Amino acid sequence: MDTKQEPPNFNSTANLTSNPGFQSSLSIASKDVKDEKAYNPFENRQLAHPNSTIGSILHLLKACLGSGILAMPAAFKNAGIIPGSIGTILAGFICTHTVHMLVKTSQEVCVDAKVPSMSFAETCGAAFTHGPKRLRPWGNFMKQLVDYSVSLTYISVLCVYVVFIGSSFKEVFDVILPDLNLSIQTYCVLTLVPLVLLVQIRNLKYLVPFSAFANALIVVVFGITMYYMFSDLPPLSEREMVAPVTQWPLFFSTVIFAMEGIGIVMPVENEMAKPQKFLSCIGVLNTAMFIVISLYAVFGFFGYLQYGDDVKGSITLNLPQGDIIAQIAKLVMAVVIYFSYALQCYVPMEVITRLLKKRQSDKFENIIQVSIRTLLVIVSVGIATAFPNLELVIGFVGAIFFSTLGLLIPAIVETAYRWDRDTGKFNYIIYKNIFIALISLFAMFSGAYVSVVGIIDEFFVGNHNVDNSTLLDVE
Repeated sequence: MDTKQEPPNFNSTANLTSNPGFQSSLSIASKDVKDEKAYNPFENRQLAHPNSTIGSILHLLKACLGSGILAMPAAFKNAGIIPGSIGTILAGFICTHTVHMLVKTSQEVCVDAKVPSMSFAETCGAAFTHGPKRLRPWGNFMKQLVDYSVSLTYISVLCVYVVFIGSSFKEVFDVILPDLNLSIQTYCVLTLVPLVLLVQIRNLKYLVPFSAFANALIVVVFGITMYYMFSDLPPLSEREMVAPVTQWPLFFSTVIFAMEGIGIVMPVENEMAKPQKFLSCIGVLNTAMFIVISLYAVFGFFGYLQYGDDVKGSITLNLPQGDIIAQIAKLVMAVVIYFSYALQCYVPMEVITRLLKKRQSDKFENIIQVSIRTLLVIVSVGIATAFPNLELVIGFVGAIFFSTLGLLIPAIVETAYRWDRDTGKFNYIIYKNIFIALISLFAMFSGAYVSVVGIIDEFFVGNHNVDNSTLLDVE
C-alpha cells in the first residue's frame, strides 16, 4: 500500500445537509503553533439557517426512533426480561459514550486543522493526520475507509427496508385476499418498480416532503402499536427471565442496529446555533439518548411481555390479523419505510456521484445515474428476496456494520488522536477504548455467526419446510 502522505482533504463527502460549517467551544491551541491565538471553529462558522437546541434534539430523536424501535421486543426475546432490560441500558450508555467520543474528537481536531466543521469520515481521517507521526500517512486511507463503510452500511439498511415492506404487505394481504397466498419473496420483488421510481429523486430538498409525511405517519403507528401492546398484558411469570446465553449476541446486535444513529450525529452537531450545548451535561446528546433509551426499554419490555416468543422482527407484524386498525397500521408503516428508502439511498449515491465527477466527460451522465440507482434497488431487493427473515437480517446488519461504525471506529479514532497527547490518569482512555473495541468485536463475530447460522438454516431448510406465514420467526 502506498503510504505516502497526502494533504488532508476536509471537503464533506457524506453530509446529509448542506453544511458550511460549525463552531467549537474549545480553545485548544494547535500543537504546531504556540504563539498565535487558538483557532476557534465556533467563531468561524457561518450558517444561514442554524438549528436551535430543541431542534437538534428533535433531529437526533428522528434519526434514532425509526423502525429499529419496533424490533426491540424481538431483541428481548433473545435475551430474556432481566438481561434485556439491563443490556438495553448498558448498550445505550455505550452508544451514547462513543458518540460523545466522536464529537469531542471532531471539535478538537478542527482546532488543529483550522476548519469550522468536519463530517464523520473527515474526522476519522483528520484524527490520524494530526495524530502520532507514524499514523499520519494513513489519514486519507482512514477517511476513505469510513466513507465507504458508511455507504455499505446504508446499502445494508436498504435490504432491511425491503424485507420490512414485503413482510408488512404479506401480513395484510394474507387477511384481505387469503386466496392470493403469495410468498414474502414475491412481495419483496413487487417493491422493485416503486422503489426504482422513488430513488430517481436526486436532490435532497425534494425528499423533505416525503420525510415530513413519513414522520407524521410513524407517530400514528407508534400510537396504535402501544394501544395493542399495553392491552391485557399477561403476567410476568409467563415470560422467560433469562434466555439461553447463545442467543444473547443476536440481542446485542439488534439493539446496536436499532439505537445507533452515528451517521446523523455530525450533521446535526455541525448545524447547531449553540454547539457547545451538544455535549453539555443536560445537553442535546444526553437528553436525546435518555429519551431514546427509555422508549427502547419500554417497547422491548412490554412488547416481549405481550407477545412472548411469538414476537416477530417488527412488533407491528404481531398486531391482530382480524382488526382493521391493526392492518392499517401495518400498511402505514410500510409506506413510512418506503418513503425513508430514498433518504437512506442518498448516502451511498453521494459517494458514487463524487467518484463519477472524476470522469473527464459528462457524456451519458443521466443514463449512468439512472442505471446505478436502479442497480442499487435491484441488489437490495435481490438480497432481501434471498434472505427474508427480518429479525436475522437486522441482527446481521447490526453485528457487522453498526457495531463497527458505532463502536469500533470511534474507539480507534479517539485512541489514535490522543496517543501522544492526553490519555488520562493511568492511561484510562486507552484501556477504556480497548474494552469498547472488544465489545464491538464480540458483537461483530458472535452476532454475525448467530445470524448467519439462522439464515443458512432457513435458506436451506426453512424455505422448504416452513409455511410462508412463519418465515419471520426464528427457527
